Amino acid sequence: MDDASVIIIGAGIGGLTAGIALTQAGYSVEIYDRVSELRPVGAGISLWSNGVKVLNALGLTRQMADIGGSMERMQYLSATGTLLNDIDLQPLVAQVGQCPYPVARADLQQMLLDAFPGQVHLNAKCIGVDQTEDKAIAAFADGRQATADILIGADGIRSTVREYVLEEAIAPRYAGYVNVNGLVPASSELADARTWVIYVGDHKRASMMPVGGDRFYFFFDLPLPEAAPPHPDGVRAELETAFAGWCQPVQNLIAAIAPDTANRLPIRDVGPLERFARGRVVLLGDAAHTTTPDLGQGGCQATEDAIVLARCLKAHLSVTDALKQYEADRVPRTGKLVLKARQRTDDIHGKDPAVTQKWYEQLASEPPEAVTGAIAKVILGGPLH
Repeated sequence: MDDASVIIIGAGIGGLTAGIALTQAGYSVEIYDRVSELRPVGAGISLWSNGVKVLNALGLTRQMADIGGSMERMQYLSATGTLLNDIDLQPLVAQVGQCPYPVARADLQQMLLDAFPGQVHLNAKCIGVDQTEDKAIAAFADGRQATADILIGADGIRSTVREYVLEEAIAPRYAGYVNVNGLVPASSELADARTWVIYVGDHKRASMMPVGGDRFYFFFDLPLPEAAPPHPDGVRAELETAFAGWCQPVQNLIAAIAPDTANRLPIRDVGPLERFARGRVVLLGDAAHTTTPDLGQGGCQATEDAIVLARCLKAHLSVTDALKQYEADRVPRTGKLVLKARQRTDDIHGKDPAVTQKWYEQLASEPPEAVTGAIAKVILGGPLH
């Protein structure tokens, strides 16, 4: 289908990538977001090779290299600092044909904003969606309406568009843990500047990953009841208590955190869904398949959605036929990854303590090529090989 107009609700990774892909495919695209200022949720993201390949295909190879961190190894260590596994990522790169790029979310979002030539409308909270035989319509809280041939819901885990597509509300599912994350300056007292380090123990994780600008993206995982309130003395006090007795690099990381810049996020997921489209309205990214971050595939799957959707629209004369094809292509892959990430979340965060203990033992004995092989299998299942 050529010369169609498109409305995208949501200016996150998925919405902006879709805006770029569809603009390059010849469509007229406008993006709407409810916020007054675009501030990404979370500090960083591990963009694995399948996501990077999508952005390369959109002409952003140099820009990604500029903002991405150089990650050559992964290391798993115990809470006391004992090395469990040291994984060279170069065999993975050779197998899949592209290095991963850990990035700061703000840098990635700004790169995508710079690459999108259309208009992004802020202060535009979508409160309802409708459609006629030949148009889709978005209604906004301030009384505005926008009309186009196609409407894409890229409006995240609490999507308004999803409720329209499914004709019911879906509540996000709490995954059992809280994630504290942020950025700190890179330092040898924390980790090697080209290595992603993950400390594990007591069903928790503490991690540092290199991103651009000589920084580490860090995160801590805290298994907690859903209703558990934040520590009354703040994030640093919560981490000092939860990770008391862990090795010195973890203590150095806690000390390096600027508490007012750290994010504290209860982790939730959505799906798998059996339906992504209704007529001229379609879901993309977290609105369609919110995964826990334990596979590092959330952002990657949003970028895959974007390029597959653009391809389907170019290949079909009918919008509804194109969206049905997109749905058929994406529902199986994303659904499997939602469940795979959920299982990994349970395995490593102590839902069954015996299973988590077995995972720790596996980390210490698993050949590095088994780890990279599993990652490669996920990457090579995407639309760009």
